[in-house]
Amino acid sequence: MHLTHIAPKTKGKLIFTHREPASVHFDKVDLGNEQMLTIVLNGEESQNVTINGVVYEFPAFHIVPLVSGQVFKFEKPEIITAWQYSRDFYCLVDNYFEISCLGLLFSGFTGNLFLSLNDDYREKLRGLQQLFLEEFNTVDTIQTDMLQMLLKRLIILVTRLAKEQYLSGKVYEEEKFDIIRKFNLLVDKEYKRQHQVNYYADLLNKSPKTLTRIFTGFNYCTPSMLIQERIIMEAKRLFCYTNLSVKEIAYDLGFTDAAHFSRFFKNTAKQNPSDYRKQQVSA
Repeated sequence: MHLTHIAPKTKGKLIFTHREPASVHFDKVDLGNEQMLTIVLNGEESQNVTINGVVYEFPAFHIVPLVSGQVFKFEKPEIITAWQYSRDFYCLVDNYFEISCLGLLFSGFTGNLFLSLNDDYREKLRGLQQLFLEEFNTVDTIQTDMLQMLLKRLIILVTRLAKEQYLSGKVYEEEKFDIIRKFNLLVDKEYKRQHQVNYYADLLNKSPKTLTRIFTGFNYCTPSMLIQERIIMEAKRLFCYTNLSVKEIAYDLGFTDAAHFSRFFKNTAKQNPSDYRKQQVSA
């Protein structure tokens, strides 16, 4: 099933997909102006998931959070449960920094987080799935509030899981982590127009060196690498889901010269744009 709720006031969107065999490319909902964050739960059978053109093993009873712009598809979508939500749906909720918009789960780690579920977490997730199903069928004036509460509960559970499995007791300094979170938010908003770290550093009243030092302290990639990765994610998404030419994609991503963009793509993605598109079409 594939259920959608739109908040009446903000028009923010929540999508709940549960064992839907036709939902091979969940990321297609992100082709408009919406920026969708995704939490995916794999069922009782291991499968492959392709994220940004790279194939990963997605073990049974595991969860992976995915940020907006990532291109992904599942080998066995019929056993997948996914929660996708726009920032206008969740991020207006007053939350502690670890579970805020692009909080610890989406901004606190590098790479893709594959989180294993023990029996206790499996039971909690099964209960949450049922509550989401029930609430989607309960249409009244407080439905949005209830769905936001359930989504917050889901994010808290998965954030705790990530901390248990990846932080090993490390405590994040709120002020410094908030700089990383704000940097991510700014990049997600401006990456098509602004490609230089200096621009974002000025907005945050920090020097580029200070930003790099903070990112390094959290075992994060450098600020410049984060900007490059965001541009490449969007380029790959456009190559996969549109018929735009290399020149059109280059212009959309803030490059005035298609040749410059092609060199950038090859140096960063280790593949020519045309070869990448052909590979995705034949996959």
